[in-house]
Amino acid sequence: MNKKLARQRRAKRTRMKIRELETLRLCVNKTSKHIYAHITTFDGAKTLVCASTLDKELQKSLKYTGNIDAASAVGKLIAERAMKEGIKRVAFDRSGFLFHGRIKALADSAREIGLDF
Repeated sequence: MNKKLARQRRAKRTRMKIRELETLRLCVNKTSKHIYAHITTFDGAKTLVCASTLDKELQKSLKYTGNIDAASAVGKLIAERAMKEGIKRVAFDRSGFLFHGRIKALADSAREIGLDF
């Protein structure tokens, strides 16, 4: 089993559990240069709130978009936007990525603002 297939299997397992719970889901995806986060319905049919390092607000303040500082900025931004929409509780979908580094930084900063998962 290669690295990509293992990540996809972890992602599928997590998404099936979230679908059973029928809660909103905070999906996170990362590349080497950027990190993306969006809150969707449990089945992924509709995106309610989104944030990424490609946002104009963040690009001005960040020197580099592929590090932990950028991930924590995205976490704060997604949590602030969710609070404006009235979303307080979500399930964290890390898309099969390990809860370490940039993924952990995003989650911790979103929790600091008040998002519950």
